[in-house]
Amino acid sequence: MRRRDVLGSLAAPAMLQSAQQKLPNLVLVLSDDHTADHVGCFGNPVIQTPVIDKMARDGMKLTRMFTAAPQCVPSRSALMTGRSPVANRMGRFASPMPPEIQTLPELLRAKNYYTGVCRRYFHLDGVINPTPLTRRIYEEHDMKTWAKRIDFLHTGGGRNETPKVMNEFLDKAGDKPFFFWINFSDPHHVWDRNAIPKPHDPAKIPLPAHLPDLPGMRDDLARYYDEITRADDELGMVLATLEKRGLADNTLVIFMGDNGHAFPHGKGSLYDPGLNVPLVARWPGKIKPGSSSSNLLSGEDITPTFLEAAGLPTTKGMSGRSFLPLLRGSASYQPRTHVFAARLPHGNSNFNAQTKASTFDLSRCARSASHKLIWNYTPYQEYQPVDSVRDAGWQEMLAAHKAGTLPPAIDKAYFTRPRPIVELFDLAKDPSELNNLAGQPEYAKIEEDLKIALQEKMVADYDFLPPPFDEAAPNPAAAARKQ
Repeated sequence: MRRRDVLGSLAAPAMLQSAQQKLPNLVLVLSDDHTADHVGCFGNPVIQTPVIDKMARDGMKLTRMFTAAPQCVPSRSALMTGRSPVANRMGRFASPMPPEIQTLPELLRAKNYYTGVCRRYFHLDGVINPTPLTRRIYEEHDMKTWAKRIDFLHTGGGRNETPKVMNEFLDKAGDKPFFFWINFSDPHHVWDRNAIPKPHDPAKIPLPAHLPDLPGMRDDLARYYDEITRADDELGMVLATLEKRGLADNTLVIFMGDNGHAFPHGKGSLYDPGLNVPLVARWPGKIKPGSSSSNLLSGEDITPTFLEAAGLPTTKGMSGRSFLPLLRGSASYQPRTHVFAARLPHGNSNFNAQTKASTFDLSRCARSASHKLIWNYTPYQEYQPVDSVRDAGWQEMLAAHKAGTLPPAIDKAYFTRPRPIVELFDLAKDPSELNNLAGQPEYAKIEEDLKIALQEKMVADYDFLPPPFDEAAPNPAAAARKQ
């Protein structure tokens, strides 16, 4: 062998290692049930989120991130695939992710990334504690696949173990670029009493127009705020671990919520408090410190963004779009005109005559920068908030409803039955989404445009629900669109 061939064969691994070292490390941190309004740097005057606020000063805050579903399982399936939960066939809360659906960590292996998941169970392997029947079905059909999709899987442990688990993962990653998905338990219900040394004062909690000013509601929110502060502290552990390992400068960190808070109008609903989550991104030298954006983003966009950061293309079937150019301040970024979301079954319970909307409800939405259309497919389901139905806030709302003392707009929003099939909201005039404008002549064009957008999304995703326009009749909207 000639000398230059020998040198070439020796240099190739070194060159490969050098190229890999230039690849960014990727970290996704999820808080659990976290609405965007509940962060200091997003405008909340009382909540204690010093770590998130500093991360925003060091990077970019993105105020209009909307998850693809208002529940953890379908939302996370979109985060990990760049596809909607409907397209992923993750319509049943307890369904494992289909094995043929490619996920972000699997795709990153093409660039020799070391990949892992830690902390709160990531919900994408089906029922966490299955019955013997379900366990047998999973085993016979080889349905639990996440241990095969990633290199490192650690789903247990408490928040104080996060640095230890991170260091274990980083030790195993060695010199490889890595992707690590870190899942917090906070601020998921049940909300602890006195979760932090200086609890939030219920009297100072700002209340949105869609929640009544009741003592129990204020107390529930204060406990929820405390858990957000505890999640903020855990984020500090994550960032400190990266700093101590000398990895912060070459790591793109995205912090966001998996869906909105477990209060009325929040988790389990397609109103903004159920979908709009905080997103803060930090990448020293790549993202301008203190920058911000109000562009519409979807949970489907996370995987394409990380893929582009790693120098990889999106794959066929992905409806998400990379917002990496937005993070880097590039004029090439093309903003979204709409985001979409699907409400799907929640929890592991079966369906019976007593099932409420908190467990089973089906709806879809299309949202522009200014308006939202919601299509309710199960309007007769009795409304209940997800998770917090037994807490004082909802119980006091029920009592006030029976006594006739709730504000009329709030009473109508939660206790009308059947609910309207079509809802339309002007988000600038009505940010709490209490005044349904569907069917009003002056909003007819806006309603039709949103229906067209939703029709396209549902058909392209092979949605199992009927889309807005009647396929059995002439479609004036489609005809007008072709002209």
